[in-house]
Amino acid sequence: MKAVAACVAVFVCSGCSIGATLVNETPNGGVVTYAFKDERGGPVVSPYRKRALELMADRCPRGYRVIREGEARRYGTGAGFREGMEDEPIGRRWGIQFECK
Repeated sequence: MKAVAACVAVFVCSGCSIGATLVNETPNGGVVTYAFKDERGGPVVSPYRKRALELMADRCPRGYRVIREGEARRYGTGAGFREGMEDEPIGRRWGIQFECK
C-alpha cells in the first residue's frame, strides 16, 4: 500500500511546476517566480507566494524592497507539450524583482 501511495505522489507531482524559485540572483537582490491559477484567487492568494517571500527574506536578512512584480511569461516543452503547440504556455507564474536593503 505504501508503494502505491508513493507512486501516486510521484505521478501527481511529475506534472507540477516548481512552486517558488529564485530564477535570477544579482549581487543585491534578484527575481523570484511562483506558480498561480486565476481560478484559485490569482497570484496574491497563491499558496506559493509565501514561499517566494521567504526566499526573498533568506536572500536579504536585513530586508528587501520590491522593485516590480507581474506575470512572468513562460513557454516551453513541459509535460503538457504537444507537437505543433510550441507557443502554448506551460504554466502561469508571477515574478517579483527585489533588491536588498
